[in-house]
Amino acid sequence: MIERQPNHSTSGDWPDLPLAAWADSCATLHLWTQVVGKIRLAHAPMVNHWWQVPLYVTSRGLTTSPIPYGGKSFQIDFDFIDHKFEIRTSHGEIEAFALGPRTVADFYVEVMGRLRGLGLETKIWTMPVEIEGAIPFDQDREHASYDPQYVNRFWRILVQVNRLFTLFRAQFIGKVSPVHFFWGSFDLAVTRFSGRPAPPLTSDSPNLGRWVMQEAYSHEVSSCGFWPGNGGFGRPAFFSYAYPEPAGFADAPMTPLTYYDGDLGQFILPYDSVRQASSPDDAVMDYLRHTYEAAAKLGLWDRAALERPSPDSRL
Repeated sequence: MIERQPNHSTSGDWPDLPLAAWADSCATLHLWTQVVGKIRLAHAPMVNHWWQVPLYVTSRGLTTSPIPYGGKSFQIDFDFIDHKFEIRTSHGEIEAFALGPRTVADFYVEVMGRLRGLGLETKIWTMPVEIEGAIPFDQDREHASYDPQYVNRFWRILVQVNRLFTLFRAQFIGKVSPVHFFWGSFDLAVTRFSGRPAPPLTSDSPNLGRWVMQEAYSHEVSSCGFWPGNGGFGRPAFFSYAYPEPAGFADAPMTPLTYYDGDLGQFILPYDSVRQASSPDDAVMDYLRHTYEAAAKLGLWDRAALERPSPDSRL
């Protein structure tokens, strides 16, 4: 019999992350991750819903995971403990430099130069996506901040969220995405699927073709995520939505900490409510369970076929 280790966080594992304290660093880091994500996009074969392009949480930061390049592979890592940027190849080569305040333009030139030095010639479209008023990477000298303390805090939160999202993901035997960090929207997310096609999405995002989002939302979903509140929201939060949104979804019973944001079309759980809860894990897991159940029940999902029966499950 396998003895499971304790899998529960304390309030100390959820640091304070007021967006105002690191907004400039958040915006710069967002753009840096887009540079790296587009490098992965340039080489990785297409996977449904763009699952080949996100980054993944590691025990030190974020990674692309291995990217194919001819007969070898390489991966790019952000280390948010020692604050380093690393490119490693399957041939044992390493290029690295320190993470610190620098413009997006300088970061872009540095990364591309390091790739060329490793024989990994790469071309990307330099226009950021999903950001209003974006500046091409090679021209952006406005964003140049890097606060290591707050970047580390953000990553520490991602570690906790990744752990809980993975636990939540494990209870679903239908089609479900990996837990992955989307650099376009700058959030960590996991998505469950009903198995049915969805109507074509008609909304648009800055510098992103509608067909891109239609591929992402080609099938019915219940999706949840965490993001630091950039893009106008103003504070870190968990979000959950259904596409297409079933009738009555906005009025579905929720936990006391949760509210429906009509402008976003999402259920919001403020991060500070989680951080200050007596059990942050329970607060997040209850939120995930309630929002999914609202989507699945009102959307008439075949739950018996999609959910893993577990006598000790609280999901």
